[in-house]
Amino acid sequence: MTAEKSPRRRSLLKGAAVAAGAMSAPMVAVAQTTAFRFQSTWPAKDIFHEFANDFAKKVNDMAGNRLKIEVLPSGAVVPAFQLLEAVNKGTLDGGHGVVAYHYGKNSALALWGSGPAFGMNPNMVLSWHYYGGGKALLDEIYKSINMDVVSYLYGPMQTQPLGWFKKPISNVAQLKGLKYRTVGLAVDLFTDLGAAVNPLPGGEIVPALDRGLIEAAEFNNASSDRVLGFPDVAKNCMLQSFHQSGEQFEILFNKTKYNTLAPELKSIIDYAVQAASADFSWKSIDRNSKDYIELKTKDKVNFYKTPDSILKAQLEAWDRVVAKKSTENPFIKRVMDSQRVFAERAGQWQFDYEVNFKMAYDRYFAKGKKA
Repeated sequence: MTAEKSPRRRSLLKGAAVAAGAMSAPMVAVAQTTAFRFQSTWPAKDIFHEFANDFAKKVNDMAGNRLKIEVLPSGAVVPAFQLLEAVNKGTLDGGHGVVAYHYGKNSALALWGSGPAFGMNPNMVLSWHYYGGGKALLDEIYKSINMDVVSYLYGPMQTQPLGWFKKPISNVAQLKGLKYRTVGLAVDLFTDLGAAVNPLPGGEIVPALDRGLIEAAEFNNASSDRVLGFPDVAKNCMLQSFHQSGEQFEILFNKTKYNTLAPELKSIIDYAVQAASADFSWKSIDRNSKDYIELKTKDKVNFYKTPDSILKAQLEAWDRVVAKKSTENPFIKRVMDSQRVFAERAGQWQFDYEVNFKMAYDRYFAKGKKA
């Protein structure tokens, strides 16, 4: 007769079996999530904040549980114009905005957005940035002002309107003394044309227009302008301008925290930027065109083309502004020299190769024409 196993022996045998099973099972590493707290420079309701979230979602989806970016709206941690310093100090891990908002740190930073960029459209400016030397110059400027950040540019914006006015304008003289909102080197351009300029962040523009603190303003696009409430305080919008005709978004990272990421996570960020740039371009066409129609039909906004005389005056004023600024800031000349070389080559190719799409559009949609 076999002796019954004692409780102690049974316990030892059970423990040995569990240990053996554990030794035979593969070890599974649990990845730790790295969290990045971002802030945009846009109000939560603005489509630009949506674009910031679109970028974050692309990173989060591709990185799984290894990296998570959370995006807060403008003002959640710091005011919009203090984003660069907050990211540099580590108060924020990153942010979403535009380079022109850092104009106060070094005026050359506004050249990634302000001015005619020698005839380059926004996508050509991005091409110059990544393939014509712009990125190296931007990194050098940030280093010169002790901003330890990693910068990605993406999302070529459409040409921005001259802005919203209580009454439409037809000549340059009407800009003199006008209390007007813009940012970047466009501040200097419109100051040269006689306007009294106030560089307010996006969320403060409509309240200032409503209270009469400013008389006219530009922000960016039909979707942003509509949701921010411009048609509630002004009914005239002047389309086309050279003051910000080549702008793009900027995604910032605190360099110290960015450098803790594994190489594959940095690659995910790289490709998310490129994917977000394409998605932004496509979504903007869809949303801006819909909101443009809504502004005209539901909000009863009157749209006018900016007269050529004002556009030419902008170019003349721009040349005066940058000539003066170049003597004060060597980076202005260096950036513009680089842009000029790229623009001469790329512009000749662009304008020689591109067909006039308006000819085809007019054939099918212009008044008096039938498909």
